[in-house]
Amino acid sequence: MLTAFVRDGSVEHPAVFETFARRLPEGRRYGVVAGLGRLAPMLADFRFDPAEVDWLRAQDVVDDATAAWLRAFRFTGDVDAYPEGDLYFPGSPVLTVRGTLGECVMLETLVLSVLNHDSAVASAAARMVLAAGGRPLVEMGSRRTQEEAAVAAARAAHLAGFASTSNLAAGFRHGVPTVGTAAHAFTLAHPSEAEAFASQVAVQGKDTTLLVDTYDVEQGIRTAVEVAGPGLGAVRIDSGDLADTAAAARALLDELGAHDTRIIATSDLDEYVITALADAPIDGYGVGTRVVTGSGHPTASMVYKLVAVGFEPGGPLHAVAKKSHDKISVGGGKTAWRTHDADGRVTREWYRVDGLTEPGATPVQVPVVRGGRLVHDPPLAEVRTHCAAALATLPEAARSVSAGRPYLTATLEGETDG
Repeated sequence: MLTAFVRDGSVEHPAVFETFARRLPEGRRYGVVAGLGRLAPMLADFRFDPAEVDWLRAQDVVDDATAAWLRAFRFTGDVDAYPEGDLYFPGSPVLTVRGTLGECVMLETLVLSVLNHDSAVASAAARMVLAAGGRPLVEMGSRRTQEEAAVAAARAAHLAGFASTSNLAAGFRHGVPTVGTAAHAFTLAHPSEAEAFASQVAVQGKDTTLLVDTYDVEQGIRTAVEVAGPGLGAVRIDSGDLADTAAAARALLDELGAHDTRIIATSDLDEYVITALADAPIDGYGVGTRVVTGSGHPTASMVYKLVAVGFEPGGPLHAVAKKSHDKISVGGGKTAWRTHDADGRVTREWYRVDGLTEPGATPVQVPVVRGGRLVHDPPLAEVRTHCAAALATLPEAARSVSAGRPYLTATLEGETDG
């Protein structure tokens, strides 16, 4: 495709591409935008290594003219996007890329691979955070996904409200707080549970979290308190009926005088299980497989579509759109707007293609890249705060994990320009 654009000269024609989701995963009420903080620097720094171009030419993937174009490639366009951590709905123009046809086309796979993965994780994580009702969650799914995806997933879960991660690379690269507990292998590697606990406490101190279900939970708790004393930080339960086991554990800890020792639950948790455990005496959760795989929906199903194009370099843009069954798109570059009620709840989202402003409405997109240069790069802590504020704009019914239709759908106001 790129070679054809180079040969016919359209590679330098102006173009607008947009990223959006036609629909949300079944039963979901909203999505959470994530990955922009990883994606934007990639766009600004996107280059082709000479060896890569040489290989493409040797494999006859591109011709000489296209190889020369790739060697000189720099993204010089503009990007606008929903702020990372914000909500999105079906039809929301999450990310808009403006530039030449060639440079916009080159970004499709990168844009979709980052936003689809990270938004899927953040959307699932947000549902778990709301289900937890203020109890902290630890992301611990690194062993259930690809190694680089594990780091990205830890970041996405944290911006959606997870307190920490077990992935140290995410702590190093992104500043996500890191925590961890010993594995069952640690206990099994010692002659007795008591010796394993003593070794851990000697290194980590009494505020550590001891894994008490390697053999028998009740005996494990007794041994843990015996070794660490009633000031033990926490016990972790990773098996069995978590509600019943946690209730029994709480009663036993109180009986042993460990009133402040917390109970951390793990073991295939998701938003539905966490909701079911709302009344259990659990102080925090560790979530692995379900969060890093989007809780059954490992992609946000976003697409990247051409919505406007010029037919000569520097020429005027013309709206274009797909008309195929079930894959209709709306032509024209868009601006998105929202209104809120007196309590700050979002009541409506729509977009325009005529560039007009909406009095009393709030614009959603922010400038991210201008002329190929990054202009929007908030720290992760700021993104996390923005996400919490965005989730607070949902009414209670939309915050529930119960299945339902999307809370809102972005709709068109005004007419396309052809």
